[in-house]
Order: sequence, then structure tokens, then C-alpha cells
Amino acid sequence: MYENRTQVMDEFRTRVVDFLQASIAEGTACPAFGAILPPELHDEARRWQAGMAAAGMAGLHWPSAFGGQGLTRAHSTIWFEECARADVAPYINLQGIILAGEAILRAGTDEQRAEHLPSTLTGETLWCQLFSEPGSGSDLASLSTAAVLDGERFIVNGQKVWSSNAQFAEKAILMARTNPDAAPHRGISFFLLDMSLPGIEVRPIKQMTGDQEFCEVFMTDVEMPADALLGDLDNGWAVAMNVLIDERGSFGEAGVISLGRELDRLGEYELGDDHVLTDRLAGLVGQGKALMSLLRRVGAEPTMAPAAKLMRTEMAVATHGLRAAIRGPQAMLDDDVTREMLYSPGMRVAGGSSEIQRNIIGERLLGLPKEPKPS
Repeated sequence: MYENRTQVMDEFRTRVVDFLQASIAEGTACPAFGAILPPELHDEARRWQAGMAAAGMAGLHWPSAFGGQGLTRAHSTIWFEECARADVAPYINLQGIILAGEAILRAGTDEQRAEHLPSTLTGETLWCQLFSEPGSGSDLASLSTAAVLDGERFIVNGQKVWSSNAQFAEKAILMARTNPDAAPHRGISFFLLDMSLPGIEVRPIKQMTGDQEFCEVFMTDVEMPADALLGDLDNGWAVAMNVLIDERGSFGEAGVISLGRELDRLGEYELGDDHVLTDRLAGLVGQGKALMSLLRRVGAEPTMAPAAKLMRTEMAVATHGLRAAIRGPQAMLDDDVTREMLYSPGMRVAGGSSEIQRNIIGERLLGLPKEPKPS
């Protein structure tokens, strides 16, 4: 039985590799871009998602009744691994396939699954994430955007920020307060918001790189249907925590493969007799090796995801800083090295700030006393 299963999975892996190689040769595969879809790759990523779906390579472990392939998570793991090896995007964006998609699979009704999942897999529906607010970034429990139930609809008012791809998205996963009298974590609900509803205004934010990946989203008296609620009323915190574990985690060996490629690139630098840069490079390689070991643990121990997220972020900042140092004065020019150096500090905020990750590690993993709260 074990040998038969191994053979089946090996055959599937071969099928994936063949598909990816053919797609790369045809120029239809979208290059890997990480968790956030760059605006300049928007159209290409949509076409690639449609191509994956047409070839039966999208939603591998999702039920076939909702557009998936009805396979197992082991099949999805193989897909992520081989996309990492080929340096190809495994999906159109994390916010749709991983965050919204998995949340709908876990907590949605059959009607919600049928409405949202098939179009998400084909790339017809692009999702964004409306969690952070100007006054409550990583502290989601303090969010103030309100959704007031009024008959068969919710009236939504509030502001969200740092929402990647919101200027393109058809749908959003939204956290809003539905019970202001309940404890902070217990009065929040989770919604599937139609971004075309009247009262929604999206304003792209220009970053210091010149790009506009993130947006502010303003909601003024937005009339959202009651069936947009995902899960139980006032129980959105539980839905959201699973979403954030997905966001902050990794895909095991796929993350290791991508990191290994990065370490190989670091090993190609020729620093000559510059002992300071050589010492920085050696430190980065050591960090990378430790992170590879940690990523392998995250799949079996999801509680380690904050540590992996923190290490990955800090290593990215240090790596791009080293590249700029190696370039010297030329790093002041407008090129990929400069843009990556300017972009990387923002990842200390995205997906939960590095400060919040350190608190989680200290309090939940190491059992240290909680951070004092200001009076």
C-alpha cells in the first residue's frame, strides 16, 4: 500500500514538473513574487491562475464540487515545492488562495463555497485583506470599523490600511466590530465583502520605491448583505486567527527550497579582502541555515510560525542591506538592488509587525510574562 501511494505521488510530481516546464517554455508561467502580488504583474498573474485552473493545477486539495481537484494536501505540498524549484508563482495571490480560500473552506456554508471558491481558482475573483487600521495595526483586537446589523444587511463604517491589491480586488476578507459591548476579542465578526458596493473608496498608497502595492480603504454606510458573514456572529476572531497562522506560516519544504536558492546567490558574491562584508555575509549564511531548519519544523508545529516569520523578515532586510553595501555608491541608483533595499523594511510591518512576533514568541512559546500595558 505504501509503495503504491509513493508511486502515485511520484507520478503526480512528474506531471507537475512537466506542466511547469512546458508553461515556462511557452512563456505563460508567472515568475514567483512572494506573498504580495506586484501591480505590474496583475494581468500576467490573472492569466497564469486561469491557466493553472484549466490544467487541473489549482485548488488541488479543495473539493471538486467547488472547483477544486478533490486530492489531498500532500498533492498541494508537491505543487508548492515544484513551483519553488521552478521559481514560479504557485497562485495569483496569498490573500485569495490561502487566506480567503482556506477560511471559506473551513468556516463557510456550502452556498458561500459555491459562490466564491470556483471563481477564486480561475482568477476571475481577486481578493484583498481588510484587517489593519490606522489605530490598530498588529493589535487587531482594538479595531474600530463597525458592522451594524440592520434587518437583512450590515451597515459598515470604518477605515482599513495596508491592503495589498485592494485597487484591483473584486472581494475582500473583512474584520469588523459587531458587538461594541463585548470583550475586544469577542465582539468581532469576519465577512466576505464585495468591493464594488457603494460607499467603498480605495486610495493607493505611494511607497518610497515609487510603487503602489498597498491601499487605504474607506467604508461609508456600506450596505453589506447579511449572508456576507463568514462563521458565527461575534466569533470572527477564531476565523481570523486561523487565517493569520496561514499567512505567517510557510509551506514546509517549499520555503526551504526558495531560501536555499537565496543562500546559493549569497555564496556567489566575491568580496575579496573586505573582512567586514565577509563577516556580514557569513552571518547571513548562518542565519539562513538556522531558518531552513526552523521552516522544516513549522509544518509539524504551526506555533513556530511567528519565529519563522520574524527570522525570514530580518534576514531579508539584512540581505538587501548587504547587497547595497557591496554595490557601494552605485546602490544610490534606481535599480533592483536599491528598490529591494527600500522595500524590505516594510516587511517588518506586513503580516504582523516584528515587535508583535517577538511578543508572541516570548509570551506564548517561552512562557515569559506578558508585556505591560500602558495605564
